[in-house]
Amino acid sequence: MSRIPSASQTVGPFFHFALTDAPLGAIAAADVPGERIRLEIHVVDGDGVYALHDCMLELWQADSTGRYAQSPADFRGFGRLATDDHGCCTFETIKPGRVPGPEGRTQAPHINVTVFARGLLMHLHTRIYFAGDPANAEDPVLALIPEERRGTLMAQSVEGQAGTWRFLIRLQGAGETVFFDV
Repeated sequence: MSRIPSASQTVGPFFHFALTDAPLGAIAAADVPGERIRLEIHVVDGDGVYALHDCMLELWQADSTGRYAQSPADFRGFGRLATDDHGCCTFETIKPGRVPGPEGRTQAPHINVTVFARGLLMHLHTRIYFAGDPANAEDPVLALIPEERRGTLMAQSVEGQAGTWRFLIRLQGAGETVFFDV
């Protein structure tokens, strides 16, 4: 008997099944101290044209003091949403504080993101930093990224919408978001 290889299978489309009936887009309760932010994340293909409407994004972050969630009752530190028909989802949270990093150096405020999407056999990991934050210059992880690619990790403040930040995840091609091998 001969064995003939078959085409590989892609993942999905089933990401909506992993979501709860109560979307996890509110990461921090209203009474959690810190700068309130609204984070709009868009996921596009390599050409930046086709919005991926069947993705699931998971976010993990520290609170405003740089501590990861100790008591999920007030600050969950975790969010999970599916992208909509326009490849977008929006999280309501607080701007994270600085956390300890490699060799005792402090990292800039950032949010960890995991991308699950149709066609990805392995999920992708990236980070969201905040453009213009002075701590970015001291971040030891960001310093490992070639300077010309660091912009792919920066959320941009939306003009005229205080506290609103926009982040683009481009899965491949020119301007591809930096993904980490973790």
